[in-house]
Amino acid sequence: MPGEAAIREQPSAEAAANTLSPRARILLAVAAIVLLFIGWETLTSIVAYTGDAYVRSDLVAFAPQVTGHVVAVHIRDDQQVRRGDPLLSIDPVPFQLTVDARKASLAAANAQAQADRDAIAAAQDAVAAAIAARDLADVNQQRIARLEIDAAVSKEALDTANEVLRRTRANADAAEAAIARAQRLLAMHEAAVSQAEAELATAEWQLSQTQLYAPVDGTINNLTVRVGDTARADEPLIGIVDANAFRIIANYKQSYIRAFQVGGTAWVWLDSHPWHFYRARIAGIARGISRTQTEDGLLPYVAPTTDWIRLQRRFPVTLRLVARPPDNLLFMGADARVIIFP
Repeated sequence: MPGEAAIREQPSAEAAANTLSPRARILLAVAAIVLLFIGWETLTSIVAYTGDAYVRSDLVAFAPQVTGHVVAVHIRDDQQVRRGDPLLSIDPVPFQLTVDARKASLAAANAQAQADRDAIAAAQDAVAAAIAARDLADVNQQRIARLEIDAAVSKEALDTANEVLRRTRANADAAEAAIARAQRLLAMHEAAVSQAEAELATAEWQLSQTQLYAPVDGTINNLTVRVGDTARADEPLIGIVDANAFRIIANYKQSYIRAFQVGGTAWVWLDSHPWHFYRARIAGIARGISRTQTEDGLLPYVAPTTDWIRLQRRFPVTLRLVARPPDNLLFMGADARVIIFP
């Protein structure tokens, strides 16, 4: 019967399948591995994917230029600010007092310099008179010397003329020396004026730094400063996430990056805005990484392990979004995923 024949043939097929030799099985396994390898290499040659990506921006660590007590805070945590918006105020009274003192010092220095100029003018008049007296004494001495030769005047008259000439020459030399001293004093006091002007400019600049303004467009992050706190010069006081510096950092295996080109297209999945791929451009490809963690940060360090699994070395690839999410909200540090078709 046909049914009985089919039943007899089934064990025969199973027996034939089990008759594959161990060598054939090994060859089949090797062939499957080779096919999988070829398929993987083919896939990765046309699709480069990484889930090791994140959103990054610049955190502006804003620090005051002067030290003083905070008297007003004009912002709140997580507030969006525009460049030039007021952030906080430092007590201006000590700085205004310094400005007033520097103005007084400058006025005194200017008065002293003016007195030196008046002294020089008077000394120049004295020099002119002394030179005139010297020249007159010189003419008289020469005239009396000629008359003394002709015995028209006495020897005592010539001696008197010589003495007068000596005194007038000494007076002229002294007057010229007085001018030189007055000019040196003027130069010194004019330098004091310049120093007083610089000190006043510094004091006025410090006074202007008591009002702090946002240096960039962005969002206030983790605000902790309060009225009454002491703001210290060059110590970061306010963190601002720069709204115009957002980018995607995608860490790609070293086997991928050789096919990437600056300006190439990438597709970004933002975990903060899921179920949508955003088009991006490759803005840069790192040409070096640090194999050990260093403090200087001049080379990026990408950890080669994750969940105790050692990975290939990965290099940061910087991406710029062509179009941001409709709400224009990006979050520094948020996860992302990236696909690039080399």
